[in-house]
Amino acid sequence: MNEVEDAATLAGVPDEFQRLWTPHRMAYIQAGPEPLRDVCPFCAAPERSDEDALIVHRGVTAYVLLNLFPYNSGHLLVCPYRHIPTYDEATAEEVAEIGELTQVGMRVLRSVSRCHGFNIGMNQGVVAGAGVDAHLHQHIVPRWASDANFFPIIAKTKALPQLLGDVRRTVADAWPA
Repeated sequence: MNEVEDAATLAGVPDEFQRLWTPHRMAYIQAGPEPLRDVCPFCAAPERSDEDALIVHRGVTAYVLLNLFPYNSGHLLVCPYRHIPTYDEATAEEVAEIGELTQVGMRVLRSVSRCHGFNIGMNQGVVAGAGVDAHLHQHIVPRWASDANFFPIIAKTKALPQLLGDVRRTVADAWPA
């Protein structure tokens, strides 16, 4: 008969691996892409409170929120309110506001996090890597000279030094009125 070990003795013999426990990611892993087919998260977000939806700024035709599954702390998304899949379907007003909000987001992130650069882009369509391909969104990913490591490559793990709620509050508070 096998006995169940408790967590204090389960680890066994120490090895050379460091372990970064991220149990909060399990909700994303277990859900898979299916929930995104039922409800568009970018259509649902504006109907929630800014805190619950991680929204840092609401504009006229577009809004800015934190990525729920960020590549780096402060990873922002700029989304039009309208449910459109690709950039070429955006109106001139939406394109202008997405561009303006992207610039402001960069300035705010540079101010609050002292990042050294950015990755900015749109993945349009599943084949292009879009996780939510039915609703246009632009990524603003802050980058630091020291943020690169091998976690994502060898362990499919990203170390994030701040909680999403704390980042949302800091960015929202720094956003110009």
